[in-house]
Amino acid sequence: MKISILIPAHNEEKSIAACVESCLAQTRTPDEIIVVNDSSTDQTAQILKKFGSKIKVINNVSRHNKSYAQEKGLEYVTGDIFVSTDADTILDSRFVELIENDFQDNRVAAVAGYVRSRRYNWLTNIRAYDYSIGQHIHKRAQTIMGFMLVIPGAAGAFRTQIFKDYIGFDHDTLTEDLDFTYKLHHHNLIIKYNREAIVYTQDPSTLSSYINQMRRWYGGGWQNLKKHLTLDLISEPGRALELTLIYVEGLTFSLILLLLPIINISLALKVFAFFELTIFIQSIYAAYKEKRPEILTTALYYWFIMLINASIFLEQFIKEIILKRRNLIWFQPERVKL
Repeated sequence: MKISILIPAHNEEKSIAACVESCLAQTRTPDEIIVVNDSSTDQTAQILKKFGSKIKVINNVSRHNKSYAQEKGLEYVTGDIFVSTDADTILDSRFVELIENDFQDNRVAAVAGYVRSRRYNWLTNIRAYDYSIGQHIHKRAQTIMGFMLVIPGAAGAFRTQIFKDYIGFDHDTLTEDLDFTYKLHHHNLIIKYNREAIVYTQDPSTLSSYINQMRRWYGGGWQNLKKHLTLDLISEPGRALELTLIYVEGLTFSLILLLLPIINISLALKVFAFFELTIFIQSIYAAYKEKRPEILTTALYYWFIMLINASIFLEQFIKEIILKRRNLIWFQPERVKL
């Protein structure tokens, strides 16, 4: 089995070296590492040159969204399997080894790995909490129901030929990883979730970057729901339940969260107190699982993030579904040297 790693990169001078080094330091050496230098104007190209023949660098001059760079890189992939990751991400040393073991089962078409947020500040603490609860609880439930919602863009692996035959690139949504996953479900192809295949990614460290990322995630979520919501996708009860919980309940919860303080401030305070207690209990679980005591502070400011998330969720619903103003502008988060 030949395994390739595909990394799109645009102005990633602060993180690209660490990303490539983590790929080279695998317990199971990848057969090729392809980096698409997507019109970078910083020192990314010069940093990549230092790796010489250890990696293959593709210079792409048509700067669009991330999916265009991935499409360009896929043309050069020769592996039976390719790992898709991001230039701000570090792969755990056993990532490729574990992925190879998963694909020994010929029924598996794709593998979703486990994403951990790299330490930086209170925002990355919140993201670490979200990732832990989402992956330890929600994704395990999705696995039982047979409907993995999304293969993480920073920690996904695919059979190359299946990807070319059934997935491909449409460039018509902001979240290409969600688009890939829905396409796999349409063809009833098996996605395996491996919590031991870990990557460490850099999440937004400023509030403006966080808001831009959430707009992309939620906007892309509504775009993909509109694109893929067909009878075959929701014909199975597990799939219908999962999508209903995310989108219908998500709308209801967001409206209640934003309107309740206006309607009844006393009830709103009780509801917020209940959520704070729930988040604190879950933060204990997340801090234990991630071995990060600082996650315990999440409950102090998560109410603020809940209000932001609810506002963006409703905003993107109105823009994408009601007003039909599809946005395909991809905002890259600000990077920091970690």
